[in-house]
Amino acid sequence: MGQKKWYHCENCFPCFSFRREKSLREANLPKPKEAEEIPFIDSENGNILIVKQIDPCILPNGTLHNTSKYELMIRKIEPSLVVRRGQPFRLVIDFNRPFDEKLDAISFIFTVIDEDKPSHGQGTLIALPLLKNQDKSLSWSAVLEKTFKNSVTVVITPSVNCIVGKWKLDIDTKILNDGSYSYSWPTPLYILFNPWLSADQVYMSSEEWRTESVLEDVGLIWRGTSNRHRPCVWNYGQFEKDILDCALYLMKYVAKVSVMSRSDPVTIVRALSAAVNSNDDSGVIEGNWSNNYEGGTSPTTWIGSINILQTYYKTRKPVKYGQCWVFSGVLTTICRSLGIPTRSVTNFSSAHDTQSSLTVDYFMNDKGELMEELNSDSIWNFHVWNEAWMDRPDLGEGYAGWQAIDSTPQEMSDDMYKCGPSSVNAIKRGEIKRPYDVSFLFAEVNADKIYWKYNGPTQPLKLIRKETDSIGKFISTKAAGKFEREDITHTYKHAEYTEEERAVMLRALKQAPSTFSRYYLNEEFNDIYFEFRLIDDIKIGQPFNVSLFVQNKSILHDYMVNVLLRVEVVTYRGRVGDVVKAEHFNISLEKNTYQEIKLHLAYEEYFKRLLDQAAFNISCLAKVEGTDYEYYAQDDFRVRKPDIKIQLQDDPVENTPCRAVAYLENPLPIILKRGEFKIEGPGIDKTCKLNANVRSKEKIQVEFTFTPTKHGRQTIVAKFTSMELDDCDGFLNFMVNMKKDIENKV
Repeated sequence: MGQKKWYHCENCFPCFSFRREKSLREANLPKPKEAEEIPFIDSENGNILIVKQIDPCILPNGTLHNTSKYELMIRKIEPSLVVRRGQPFRLVIDFNRPFDEKLDAISFIFTVIDEDKPSHGQGTLIALPLLKNQDKSLSWSAVLEKTFKNSVTVVITPSVNCIVGKWKLDIDTKILNDGSYSYSWPTPLYILFNPWLSADQVYMSSEEWRTESVLEDVGLIWRGTSNRHRPCVWNYGQFEKDILDCALYLMKYVAKVSVMSRSDPVTIVRALSAAVNSNDDSGVIEGNWSNNYEGGTSPTTWIGSINILQTYYKTRKPVKYGQCWVFSGVLTTICRSLGIPTRSVTNFSSAHDTQSSLTVDYFMNDKGELMEELNSDSIWNFHVWNEAWMDRPDLGEGYAGWQAIDSTPQEMSDDMYKCGPSSVNAIKRGEIKRPYDVSFLFAEVNADKIYWKYNGPTQPLKLIRKETDSIGKFISTKAAGKFEREDITHTYKHAEYTEEERAVMLRALKQAPSTFSRYYLNEEFNDIYFEFRLIDDIKIGQPFNVSLFVQNKSILHDYMVNVLLRVEVVTYRGRVGDVVKAEHFNISLEKNTYQEIKLHLAYEEYFKRLLDQAAFNISCLAKVEGTDYEYYAQDDFRVRKPDIKIQLQDDPVENTPCRAVAYLENPLPIILKRGEFKIEGPGIDKTCKLNANVRSKEKIQVEFTFTPTKHGRQTIVAKFTSMELDDCDGFLNFMVNMKKDIENKV
């Protein structure tokens, strides 16, 4: 298989076209003699060196290149070799006779498979003569390591800057003053970025973070609010079936990265940030924030990227539906599959600055209601984007390291919904004119929040509150090597209330193309002190209180204070929904006294109005009678949903069935009438549906069996959804034993 005749012709080679012959000439490699067809000759009837088979040395190459987890490498039928650029890999080639260095010449021809017109000049066609010693002047090389009987072991080293993608290998042989022969290896070769190699643009020196951001296939993504955040498990699955092929398809056909740019991680991640969403093209995921997910899957139901990318690769149609953490999880998978160190990052209280003013402006009426017709900016309870690690030769020194990229369609960049890569170092320094989209990312983590009182079209706006510390909180990612949160806020901004933070903000404002007028609060009146107190940890199904602490600090005057407390449901993007409850309070504060105002909400008052993130917006508008002083405060919180617990019933052993149980308690004061568990893990991808009703405080439980195919550390993730309760998840990390170890113990 793969052997073929080579017809000698001055104008073309039937196996490779005239372009190949031209490239061979450019590379000073031998080409076949003009004239007659050379017939197929075996070892008994002739002396031409003929390839019988190629051993890709899957195990040693996979170990050295950290690619042994790829499904392409471990599949039983026709495995494909996956290697990293700039690093040697070995091939053992069997011929029909022993190789004779004095008689035989061997050339290796590597071609980018999806390139229509491969050429030597563009780096899509590489012709290598077999050398006895390494020639360091060559970017690619093929070196003879050893011979044994009819076999030769060859060490191939791709260029450290070579194109990332799927390659085809042809082996050409020629006998001195005689005929030639060509063999096409039917198995494609995948070449990826190499974060282990210092010369590669994505090199990462930290072994701990390199392992986490390239090789880990299960992670945590944080959601919630700044005061009530919790992680959800995400199964990245970058090594699974079709994932790498899907990433390469997206890079060429959806992101339309030119072949010359497919060696540059800056260009690739920017293009992929557009290809993951479907707004401008036939990208992977269709976004939906309507709370109506008919015809697709609710974003909170997904527990990983595998099904999304496999479905997309099969249909070539956008998968329904996604929101920011889904976009981020899928982009992490794609980049890790290509060898680019990548992680998902959550920013709490994330600004969406629509006017490039570096401020988020809210307008409200005298009832304390936000005026949607005037408000274009918003603050998301949380927003998830990505960071990819790479050098930035386009920016110069000081900008290498983590680069922020965002595939959630928010604002256009270069007429497409894409964002980044923005150097995190540039964001922290407020260098908002640096490419790409640093201004937008800077506002997300560091914008000032301003509240305006609107008194009518003919009246001036009144600034009633300014917050310089409300945006960009608890910026979170999964810690390297641990299922814990790591706070990386300090990498994006200086600490709040410091001179450095204000200096950076003012420097950024001076660079902004347009800004709202900047005013400071009038602090002449400071007798009344307000503190909007956070709510204790509340499980869904429980009642809760909204609490406002009001203190009269004056030792001379008494005051009357009018307070309006409102509780509204809110999407995680900051869009306010229905009012759950609103109540006025008139309180009298004698000098040097305080009061605490509470607004009580029962489960029956809020459960029918909950949106998919179970989040609330709490606001307070207060006026001190006899003064012109008004106070406004707003906060978010989320009721907590129960975690799924997973227990193994057997000791897990590779290729052996193992029983397990997943369960959680019904926290609601109502019956759960239907629901299902979605479970993913080693050797399992199934949905377990509930048939029985589950009463309040009763355990919801399913049993399942899985068969892990690999030993080592593995993870099971689970998601529970129902009409009454959804977005509950959990995970279990465990070790799978090798079957041989268990048999030896027995």
